[in-house]
Amino acid sequence: MKYRYLPQTDQDKRDMLETLGISSIEELFADIPEEVRSKGPIQIPAALSEPELVKYFTGLSNKNVNFSTHINFLGAGVYQHYIPSTVNHMLLRGEFFTAYTPYQPEISQGELQAIFEYQTMVCELTGMEVANSSMYDGATSLAEAAMMASGHTGKKKVIVSRAVHPESRAVLKSYAHGQGVELVEVGVDSQGVTDVSALEALIDDKTAAVIVQYPNFFGNVEDLAACEPIVHGNGSLLIVSSNPLSLGVLEAPGKLGADIVAGDMQPFGIPASFGGPHCGYFATTTKLMRKMPGRIVGQTKDENGKRGFVLTLQAREQHIRREKATSNICSNQALLALAASITLTALGKQGVQEMAMINLQKAHYAKQALQAKGFDVAYNGPSFNEFVVKLSKPVAEVNRELLKAGIIGGYDLVLDYPELANHMLLAVTELRTKEEIDTLVQELEAITRA
Repeated sequence: MKYRYLPQTDQDKRDMLETLGISSIEELFADIPEEVRSKGPIQIPAALSEPELVKYFTGLSNKNVNFSTHINFLGAGVYQHYIPSTVNHMLLRGEFFTAYTPYQPEISQGELQAIFEYQTMVCELTGMEVANSSMYDGATSLAEAAMMASGHTGKKKVIVSRAVHPESRAVLKSYAHGQGVELVEVGVDSQGVTDVSALEALIDDKTAAVIVQYPNFFGNVEDLAACEPIVHGNGSLLIVSSNPLSLGVLEAPGKLGADIVAGDMQPFGIPASFGGPHCGYFATTTKLMRKMPGRIVGQTKDENGKRGFVLTLQAREQHIRREKATSNICSNQALLALAASITLTALGKQGVQEMAMINLQKAHYAKQALQAKGFDVAYNGPSFNEFVVKLSKPVAEVNRELLKAGIIGGYDLVLDYPELANHMLLAVTELRTKEEIDTLVQELEAITRA
């Protein structure tokens, strides 16, 4: 039981030494000077048997705070949602789990159809005309959208709302620097949404695109209808980053004039997994389709007229001249796109709407419960499943106390917004019960009023 796997037997060792023409392992290292060789046994703990090793690491694992041990109210871009049991049942099938890029359609029809269905569902959610086969994550997908807009318009200025996720803005900054694109941030107003007046003042004939998040990082719903005429009136593109689950209750960005919609499919069938891997989505108009990064799976017919699927468009450097490539994103998250597709299929149109509505209702219940106890909710406009609450103590201090009570608290906004000291971003999904929300309110009251 002490050694589960034997790299080589004693006979294997003797055979290798004989092949090398030496009599011992010491002779094998004869060229290494004696004075630099390690003396004595290595100072590491003794080997454990397999049961001992499992017990040891299980003990370490049990020290972790996770969604099984604590009630979770942390979101900020990565959310705890219901994942149908069918997801892993399908996802872990060998033909999907080990699949590589489906270059050969004659042996990849299942994978290609799964991606095709994913693209279709992304288009239905976003209200756009075409979607690619997925990207690495929401942040890089958004950055790719900005670079695509700059390339399409020939302009080198991009305006991004300060209410866009801070990590997405950081990735965007890295992309912009390499492409020589000027990045300009537009602030938020007193209701925690993009300041439309400030946007009007900043936009000019050098602006390739304007980026807003819907709902934004604070959970507030941006007024895309107010932004659209300002952006398009200037000849710029409107890029929208969106939580796809929220589109079960919010009007699709494509219906409100968006030119590109990007985001992360993590809310659909993809666990938090300590922050990744996730699956970015990218959707746009037919007009911009050939500028889109990544690849598109299309429907076709074989020589017998039978329906089939192929990689239709691949505007990337591996397939075309490098100077004409629109992106260096050379792959996609096919397995996680499949997880999202299975989830969306299992839920169906009505299920997605119900799930989104439950998120909306539970978050608003939490907001009202906190307000009833005298807490100051920072913004009073429409929001989805996140909102900002102002506390009387530093959020880091409050979160430490909440952990002791078995609760994972919200995001500390001072980490990215110095002006929002003592402000916590709380996420409430369909998995939170009324009793759990009430417990959060009680603990927050006890901690902050102590």
